[in-house]
Parts: sequence; C-alpha cells; structure tokens
Amino acid sequence: MLSSFFGLAFDILQEDGGGFFASIFSLTFSCVGLLLFIAYVAGLWQIFTKAGEAGWKAIIPIYNLWVLLEVVGRPGWWIILFFIPFVNIIVWVLVALDLSKSFDKSGWYALGLIILPWFFVVILGWGEAQYYGPAAAK
Repeated sequence: MLSSFFGLAFDILQEDGGGFFASIFSLTFSCVGLLLFIAYVAGLWQIFTKAGEAGWKAIIPIYNLWVLLEVVGRPGWWIILFFIPFVNIIVWVLVALDLSKSFDKSGWYALGLIILPWFFVVILGWGEAQYYGPAAAK
C-alpha cells in the first residue's frame, strides 16, 4: 500500500513535467533506504559484539545470516531456508523469536523485530540488553 502511494506520487511528478522533482523524490527515498541499511548493520554489529562474535561479520552478506543463526542457536543449514520464498518469512519469524529470547526480551519485542527490524535491531544492539546465550539451543 505504501509502495503504491510512492509509485503514484512519482508518476504524478513525472506527468506534470516535474522530472527535477521526481529526481529529488527518488534521491530522497534512496538516501532514507541507505540510512536504514546503515543503521541495521550498525545494530547487527553491536549484537554480534555482545554475543562474543566479531562485529565486522555483520557487514558481509549471507555470512551475517550464518553468524546470526549461530548467535540464536539454530543450525547453519537453516541459511538455505532463507532463499526459499515464503519459507524465509517463517524462518525469519523463528529467528526473531530466538533473538529476542537470547537477549531476554518478550514476544512483543520479537514482533517488533519482525515488522521493523532496522529499528529494533538498533535498539537491541545499542541498548542495555545483555546476551544470555543462544535461546534455540536450550
């Protein structure tokens, strides 16, 4: 719904000969997306540090999923499940639940990790939450 709104706004700007405004619109939302990505990686870096892993592992794509699975106590072969459509959603829900339990957070926090991961990962990483070990291993 939100993406259709932005697509409609972009189309209106271009229809009216507003190529300049369409470019500004695109640039603005590209910058917002980049900032959200940087915030997510920074939060993941801190989560890995709290869990005793090297923080730089957060910046390597796919390997950061492997490390995240280790942090929550899931087997490494689960990384394959992230590449299967629709199954990846279920896997992310389970990993988010395990991540919140690993930091002694509630199921509501896991819901936040599922819906707004770039926000809740930053809070988890940079907040005062402590890592209590892999929740899935228990």
